[in-house]
Amino acid sequence: MAKILMKGNEAIGEAAIRAGCLNYFAYPITPQSEVAEYLVRRMPEVGGVFLQGESEVAVGYMLFGAAGAGARVFTTSSSPGISLMSEAISYIAGAQCPAVFVNIMRGGPGLGGILPSQGDYFQATKGIGHGDCRLLVMAPASVQEAVEMVMMAFPLAEKYRNPVMILGDGLIGQMMEPVEFPDHLKTEPSNKDAWASNGMDHRGSKTRNLVKSLFLDPVQLNDNNLALKAKYERMRAEDVRSAAYNIDGDYPVLLVSYGTMSRVCRTAIDMLKDEGIEVGMIRPQTLFPFPEKAVADAAAKPSCRHVLSIEMSMGQMVEDVDRCIRGRVPVEWYGKCGGDIPTPEEIISVVKARIAGKE
Repeated sequence: MAKILMKGNEAIGEAAIRAGCLNYFAYPITPQSEVAEYLVRRMPEVGGVFLQGESEVAVGYMLFGAAGAGARVFTTSSSPGISLMSEAISYIAGAQCPAVFVNIMRGGPGLGGILPSQGDYFQATKGIGHGDCRLLVMAPASVQEAVEMVMMAFPLAEKYRNPVMILGDGLIGQMMEPVEFPDHLKTEPSNKDAWASNGMDHRGSKTRNLVKSLFLDPVQLNDNNLALKAKYERMRAEDVRSAAYNIDGDYPVLLVSYGTMSRVCRTAIDMLKDEGIEVGMIRPQTLFPFPEKAVADAAAKPSCRHVLSIEMSMGQMVEDVDRCIRGRVPVEWYGKCGGDIPTPEEIISVVKARIAGKE
């Protein structure tokens, strides 16, 4: 299969089409507006629907309605836009409907800036909506991986009847890389009659599908939350993903990093290796469920004396990393935010300082 040079945002839009999603509702916000610009042309070509809502709040409920009717549906946005969708995301999770959200993060808080950031980690993994709801969150480190994760997101959303989020940063959306769209990731919507409010005659059923997240009976609400909790535990058992780099030998320092920040870390590791210094890395590909065992096992090597969480934020993922280590070795954060991306040389300096026992 020939590769095509594409901008990340455009590749994300095309990936959704190739995955069989022909319903896209969105509102423009930098640095992901090119997804909408691409799909406003492509969706009519493939018989799909693109509708720009009057706000991100409206978009969230467009997604809820379409998902509840059994359609494959997705949106793309950036940081503040996702905040405005958070109420609808909680409704969709509570009603157990599938939908896909792509967040191409910008700097914050507030309006912040339009350059890359990873400052939405807490939002995506711990605070996406009110109540006891979680999303399955995937974090690509390249445009190709963004394509593959978008294509995987739709069957995963249907498997769990739950929202799935692709969490990228502005670099993922704006960079151009060669991509291909794997045929084996093309899927058909599965088992939508189990949740969709699409008519008893259509389903050949005598039972209504009532799409709702309102449970006034506390017993029913508790039961719904127990069902959701069981689903999240199943995600932890079946769909946690990570990639390891340079962990086969001994290393005094382990890095944990995700997204495009991990690519900078990989360069730093290669440069350190040229100096005779070994450093390992675990790259979470799912942020929820977090790859707890992979991080813990990599940090458990007798040679490992320090763990560094390298982020384009003021220190968010470091809390999950620390939870995995449970005090066995020191865990520290290093990073920057707002588009000021740590360089390989800065990471090397931090690593060497830890090896030398300096703060």
